[in-house]
Amino acid sequence: MSKTPSHIMKYFKWEHLTGDMRMVSRMIGSTAIILNKHLPDGPEKAVALRKLLEAKDAAVRAAIPDTGSD
Repeated sequence: MSKTPSHIMKYFKWEHLTGDMRMVSRMIGSTAIILNKHLPDGPEKAVALRKLLEAKDAAVRAAIPDTGSD
């Protein structure tokens, strides 16, 4: 088990976000931390984290407050 953070882990930070965006990012970021800790390094771990990052980005965008100015 590798406990060394993968380079992609920096993109799972949530401290700079607010409100629902922070909550969503934190939930997914916490999952990424667990996976990074318990999965062995390798191509499948990299794919899993990359796809989780894609999901996190989409979920955070979905949580952006609607300002009504489209």
